This record gives sequence, C-alpha cells and structure tokens, in this order.
Amino acid sequence: MVKDLDPSINETNFLLKALEEKQRVDGRGIYDVRSIQIKFGSDFGQANVQLGRTRVSARVTAKVERPRVDKPTEGVLIFNTEISPMASPIFESGSRPEEEVLISRIIEKSLRRSRAIDTEGLCIVAGEKVWAIRVDLHFLDHDGNLIDCAGIAAIAALLHFRRPDVTVVGEEVTIHPVDQRNPVPLSIHHIPICVTFAFFDKGQYLVVDPNFLEEKVKAGNMTITMNIHKEICALSKAGGIPLEMDQVLHCSQIAVVKVAEITELIQKALEDDKSARAEKSGFKA
Repeated sequence: MVKDLDPSINETNFLLKALEEKQRVDGRGIYDVRSIQIKFGSDFGQANVQLGRTRVSARVTAKVERPRVDKPTEGVLIFNTEISPMASPIFESGSRPEEEVLISRIIEKSLRRSRAIDTEGLCIVAGEKVWAIRVDLHFLDHDGNLIDCAGIAAIAALLHFRRPDVTVVGEEVTIHPVDQRNPVPLSIHHIPICVTFAFFDKGQYLVVDPNFLEEKVKAGNMTITMNIHKEICALSKAGGIPLEMDQVLHCSQIAVVKVAEITELIQKALEDDKSARAEKSGFKA
C-alpha cells in the first residue's frame, strides 16, 4: 500500500495563509463549489458525476424479494459502496477503509432514513413480494469531498431509474418487460443534497467542498444534508474540533443556497437526458 503522506509544512502554511485572505489554493472563493458534471448512461439508473476532479459512478438495479418480517408492506433500499486503489493509491485493495464506512453511513442517513424514497410504493403483494432497490456507488477518482459527489450520484441515479411495470391479478404477479410496457419511475418525495464544510485553525476559517489537500489540513469537518424545502435531513460531524451553534447555523444558511443550485443542476440534467431520449426514439421511428 502507498503510504498516505501528510502535506508538507510549506503546503499547510500556504493554504492557511490563503484562507486568511479568503482565497483558496485552487482559485475558488471560500464558499465556491467546484464545477459539477452529471451524465447519464444508456440504461435507466446509470449516473456519472464529476465534482472538480472527483468522480463517482452510480448504478441502480431492482429485483423482487420477500419483504422484511417487521415491514411487510415496504420495499427494500440498499446502498453499496466500493472504493478501490483506482480512485487513489491511498486506498488498499481488498479492505474497507474507514472513509468508505463513513460515506456509506451518511448516504444511507441522507436517502433512506430521511424517507426520500417512498418504500411503501415498492410493495407488490403485502408480506409476499416487494421491490428491492440496490444502489451501487463506485469511486473512480478521489480529489476530495467524496461524500457530496456520491450523494449527488446516488440521488441522480434514483431519479433517472425506471423499474418494470407490474400487474397483480389475485395472487398472480406479472412483471412486464420494458420492451412491452413503459417502465415506471420511483416515487421520490424530496431530493436530499449533501454539502460538506471543512474547518481550519480552531474553526476560525471554513470552506465549502474541500479538495484533497484541504481535507488533509482541516481541523474538522461537517456534512449537512438538506432539501430544497430547507429541511435538514441529516447532519454528520465525525470528530474534529467542536463547533459553536452560530457556526452550525451559518453553515446551514450557506447550504440552503448550495442545495438549490445543485438541485437545479440535477433537474436540468434529467430534462436534457429526457429530451435526448425522445429525439433518439423519434429519429428511429
């Protein structure tokens, strides 16, 4: 395994000096998010998101399973993350790093526990058959802030996904192939977006969307998950320096703006993909 080297003293001092002047080493302002690119695959439920040079691929699949005993009328939503040395040589093949566990927990809190996905709408026959929706997240490039990039990829893929239509007559369940009947989108109540903040010099300075170097130098971080209705879906702070309530409120106000911008980007990307598919099918016809 390649050793995860800490930044040099010069790099650290240069970064902190830049923050004193409200500048960042990559040229952004302290509240600026890197450029976001969202692309969808040819199949429904495939999304590739690039946040600066950080890249995450998401794929959503569905299959019919028996429901859980304690939730007979609810479908199942599963998240699976995979970080390999391809994303960064600091990760070791065959083991699950602590960072991956943290990302997985935050994504699960953001999307499943916030009830963003209508799991009751995934029920086919109560107590017998439900849809199990699986979201696989693959981390392709790591240049900082994997959490936000993974969150965008996951919700974009879920919004893009279509499951096969189902007909229930008595106890007989018929799953229609997508070439015979139009597939059905998932019922999604709201769009949770993760916004990560990094704090420096005992919390005196903060930045939005930290890059790789900033993550190495930071004294602490916090991720706020919020939707466009200004509802906080989750708040995660795994260690680091303690924060004052004023700082948390300030971050939540910044998150409101960033969430609105990112939500608009996702919806535009979905509309563009829908138009492209309509043109393609019209051309073929």
